[in-house]
Amino acid sequence: MPLVAHTPLPSFDRLRQRGQEVLTLRRALSQDIRELHIGLLNMMPDAALQITERQFMRLVGNCNQIAQFYVHVFSVPGLGRSADTQAYIDRYYTTFEQVKRDGLDALVITGANVANPSLDQEAFWQPLTEVIGWARQHVTSTMCSCLATHALLKYLHKIDRVKRPDKKWGVFEHRVTQPNHPLLREINTRFDVPHSRWNDISHAQIEAAGLTVLIQSFNGDVHMAVSPDQLRMVYFQGHPEYDINSLLKEYKRDLLGYLNGKNAQPPYPDNYFSLPAREIAERYLVRAQLALENNQPLPDFPEEQFLPHLDNTWGDTARAIFNNWLGSVYQVTNVVRHLPFDEGIDPRDPLNIL
Repeated sequence: MPLVAHTPLPSFDRLRQRGQEVLTLRRALSQDIRELHIGLLNMMPDAALQITERQFMRLVGNCNQIAQFYVHVFSVPGLGRSADTQAYIDRYYTTFEQVKRDGLDALVITGANVANPSLDQEAFWQPLTEVIGWARQHVTSTMCSCLATHALLKYLHKIDRVKRPDKKWGVFEHRVTQPNHPLLREINTRFDVPHSRWNDISHAQIEAAGLTVLIQSFNGDVHMAVSPDQLRMVYFQGHPEYDINSLLKEYKRDLLGYLNGKNAQPPYPDNYFSLPAREIAERYLVRAQLALENNQPLPDFPEEQFLPHLDNTWGDTARAIFNNWLGSVYQVTNVVRHLPFDEGIDPRDPLNIL
């Protein structure tokens, strides 16, 4: 069933314009269909804030469960917002206090940019841990992406991520390690996943914490893992939510930073640019360097020229995993709603239900 536009958040209209089915609140209330309420804690930097909203909302809205999906977007203090972005959040986002009052069935936590060597030194650390503590007691399942995974594993399991010698950046082949797991039903056993990170939590660290690894790359890097109860905490080190052009936009940002003297020249994202795409990048770099030599403005980055030469080889699997995840949440919450008080089952333990 579709998303419900229960707030004036602009992303609802943007998704509708791109072909996503989005119900008006009036139409949703006229239907006798079960609701699922999904929180989205969006900690992404300003430039990616609204894009990230749409990426995760699209994954939720593409699920085929018999439910209406209400997505409640909120953020936390300590993320260094511009005045315009903070005004957008103040106008369109809900608050954590409201989320606590209304309750959630599931929660998604995005990544974030960091500036300190240890995550617990970040200004957002304390408010994030308050959300985590509440969610562990009141939310059926919490799903984390990239930096959020590293933060939660540090907070919950005292695991410190390790700086990689080079950035894991690009699209990488992975395989399922637990094909019978409820979150992996009817998905390909081999598929690609986008990654964009300088830090890593290893297979050994994750297993030592008692977590179950569900998906890993061919060199053993973990993409997806779950808590011992198999549902309450779901961890991704990669970015299943990425659009086909997300890595391209990161390359554009880093390349323009290089041309403006802010950072080193970026490599191409691994396994992402086809030969024609590399040729477009090389031609642009020549033109840009010539412009700099002649004290002229940089030419516009030809983003549209790249798109026909890029492939999305992860989206179907990401949608299938989200479908299984929300299906499991639906199953657990539906059973809990009908449990007699003397059933002897802890309704917070998915292992008793799935």
